[in-house]
Amino acid sequence: MSLTEQREGIEAGRLDMFVDGAFAFILTLLLIGGDKIPDSTDKLLYMLGGVPAFAVCFFQIAFFWHGHVRWRKRCHSADSTGRWLSLLLVFFAMIFVYPLHMVYSGAFNSLSGGALPSDFQMTGGPADMRALFVCFGFAYACMAGTLTLLFLHAAKSAAKRGFNNLDARRELRIWSVPATIGLASALTALLLPLSAPGWAWSIPGFMYSLLFLIGPVVNRFNRRYAPA
Repeated sequence: MSLTEQREGIEAGRLDMFVDGAFAFILTLLLIGGDKIPDSTDKLLYMLGGVPAFAVCFFQIAFFWHGHVRWRKRCHSADSTGRWLSLLLVFFAMIFVYPLHMVYSGAFNSLSGGALPSDFQMTGGPADMRALFVCFGFAYACMAGTLTLLFLHAAKSAAKRGFNNLDARRELRIWSVPATIGLASALTALLLPLSAPGWAWSIPGFMYSLLFLIGPVVNRFNRRYAPA
């Protein structure tokens, strides 16, 4: 191994440790009990009521973190583009964590008829729903879009070396799906009139069920490039 490759490996490792540490810190912001230890059974049960929302939030953060892990497997270089895009992913994740928790804690509170607790209270009606879904959607789209750019960068780096990185090209198509859905959800919430009926404000949230399109996108890619 040359000195250049050795140096790049060290720099890539330092970047990955920073990203991993940042995502670990972001997960601590989702702690169901905050910074207080329950001193009674009632408080313990109240905090445990936040477990379902915490579990979904944990999965969402881990989903994006693992996307960065998969990118590193397909791009071992430590250039400035990969470094700045990785830092941008962390930046968006730290913004995303707050609307993420607010959306899911509010959703579980509503679906359970108030049985599951939520510290988030919407007092402004439709205006609050609009603001929440717009923030959530744009943050979601920015994170997925950043991962799309990372895999695009990995594919271009491989092409410069004379390789066809099919894995990176497949991944960039995968991440373009949640990026598009997040953007579409935010724009839908932004364009909905405040006079729209209550059921209409569930549309921006239900749009994330379109994430199942990731499967067909992968299958189409595999069919197209399998002979190659």
